[in-house]
Amino acid sequence: MLRFEQRLPCRPAARLMIGATLLSLTHPVAAQDLTTLIDEDGLIVRWHFQAGLNAVYENNLFWDLASTTAPGSGFDPDTEWLEGYIKPGLSFERRFDQGATLYGKVSAVSSYTWGTDAFDRGDTGATTLEEAYLGFRQELSEGVSYDLSLGPRELALGTGMLISNGATSGFERGALKLGPRKAWEMAGIGRFSVGETTLTGFYLDPNELPSNDGKNELAGFDLRFNDPRGGYLGATFIDVLNSQSPYPKAGAGGGAPSVISGAREGTKTINIYGKTNPLAGALENWTFTGDYAYQWNDRIDLQSWAGRVTMGYTFADLPWSPGLTLGYQTFSGDDPATATLERFDPLYYEGSPSAWATGSKSASTFINSNVNALSLALRVKPTDFDTITLRYAHIRANELNSPVQFGQATRVNANGSLVTGVTDAHLADDLFLEYNRVINKNTYLTAGFSVSFPGAGIDGALGRNASPWTGGFINVVVNF
Repeated sequence: MLRFEQRLPCRPAARLMIGATLLSLTHPVAAQDLTTLIDEDGLIVRWHFQAGLNAVYENNLFWDLASTTAPGSGFDPDTEWLEGYIKPGLSFERRFDQGATLYGKVSAVSSYTWGTDAFDRGDTGATTLEEAYLGFRQELSEGVSYDLSLGPRELALGTGMLISNGATSGFERGALKLGPRKAWEMAGIGRFSVGETTLTGFYLDPNELPSNDGKNELAGFDLRFNDPRGGYLGATFIDVLNSQSPYPKAGAGGGAPSVISGAREGTKTINIYGKTNPLAGALENWTFTGDYAYQWNDRIDLQSWAGRVTMGYTFADLPWSPGLTLGYQTFSGDDPATATLERFDPLYYEGSPSAWATGSKSASTFINSNVNALSLALRVKPTDFDTITLRYAHIRANELNSPVQFGQATRVNANGSLVTGVTDAHLADDLFLEYNRVINKNTYLTAGFSVSFPGAGIDGALGRNASPWTGGFINVVVNF
């Protein structure tokens, strides 16, 4: 039967949230005197503090699939909850001669959920270590430098398609939507920069839930060129050194999927990404981006792929500076007719609606595997402090009768046979209206309403016409 509590290592539940863009503001401006404790003889010590409170309601969660696929689960599709967190920290820099700096940071997250959240968990929380790293950087000559660090810390590569969210919130840790945890449990990072080109080598151990620790370890490198005019071009290689995380394999003819234990270990991925510089002439005010990823694992005969293209236009001469972005993203699914495993593993992607979420509501149901989405976003700024964004996504499955996420829509059909996936590619149409308000330089308010209209694929899984799934939220984040 369908399980809603999908605590998978490849699912970054901590960033499947609404209003997440504000939580990326984790690095205060260095000149904030208020946070400076010591600044003398080349030593700077600062305190940091972040806190958030979020009120959420959901109606007809997951289109009430549980009433059909898991009628005995007691899952309530209507709920509301309050969640919050605090994140205190302390950092230092010790500057030496010859452009050398020793630096470090330590922080912790304490979070809690009051009430029952979307995954049927609530009245629970935890206090965990977030960052605890030491680093050393030095400028060797003009434009040439290196930076080495070791310990729990944040790291995002490329556009966040694969490496961004290093930790999991929600479930026994609380604060599912706010997702305050981002740092990897252990990160060894080395950077070497020449001008605008940076080579980053990394070793990462994600901060997984104790109840679902897949013992994942990754390593690789990222090469990126940042054009001073605003564009970039880069490539990332990732190798999963160790993992106990399984992969699902589509059953022949749409039957029940099998599970390949420890399948993620040995999976390799290469991701190429880029963004154009500001264009002139006939294409002035246009911006284009592109991502492509290819994955393979010879041990289990895995070959998968994913990609995204976007184009954006800013109406610079109109009031409120409207910006329109059209995008298409797609992630391969496993073909039931082949022996090769084609299911794409999105690893630790940034799952906020402004990044790599597939839809708004649907992003809480489908990870970036065996799905594609055509999306449209319109953003306006009535004032320097207010931003309103309307997002639409048309979401479809790439492969029929194949697992969507891990085992979504696995069910018994009318003939008594166990089947999986959907028989119609149309999964959902999501609308999301979001309002962001900068109250002051340290305080941000976000509110939103979203609705997901089920497609024929969901209706087919239910055996009836499903009702829309709606929800809203309002949160405040304080960040120093």
